[in-house]
Amino acid sequence: MTHPEDVPASELLPRLAAALKQRNAVAPPSWASFVKTGVHKQRAPIDPDWWYLRSASVLRKIYLLGSVGVTRLSSEYGGKRDRGSAPYHARTGSRSIAREIIQQLEKSGLLQPHKGGGRRVSPEGQKLLDTESRDLLKSLSASRPALAKYL
Repeated sequence: MTHPEDVPASELLPRLAAALKQRNAVAPPSWASFVKTGVHKQRAPIDPDWWYLRSASVLRKIYLLGSVGVTRLSSEYGGKRDRGSAPYHARTGSRSIAREIIQQLEKSGLLQPHKGGGRRVSPEGQKLLDTESRDLLKSLSASRPALAKYL
């Protein structure tokens, strides 16, 4: 059985983002084109499809971490803030972006609430992640024979 941790995230996430876009599972809100992803960032993302890529990343992170809430996700997407001559300090990412993505993924049936709090991946979301991982692994195993053991 192929899991999302068996394949490189840099190759899985664009495929997963395309699948989410094709299914209309998520859609960027009107404010997504000019919002920063955290206080540690200077500008808004330049990629017009960044919302789909972040949604795919959130889905994968929730799959890997188990039950996750908005605050934990915002700290996962945080970074260090440049404070001029003062030392850098860690800052969290935007909770509004994390909250909106979680709500959209839950509405599309890919996430479900967890009884202990937070959200976890639903069976439909797990099927999507496993299918995309397996397809990617099949295409990669031709060029990288060492990955064939995961099929």
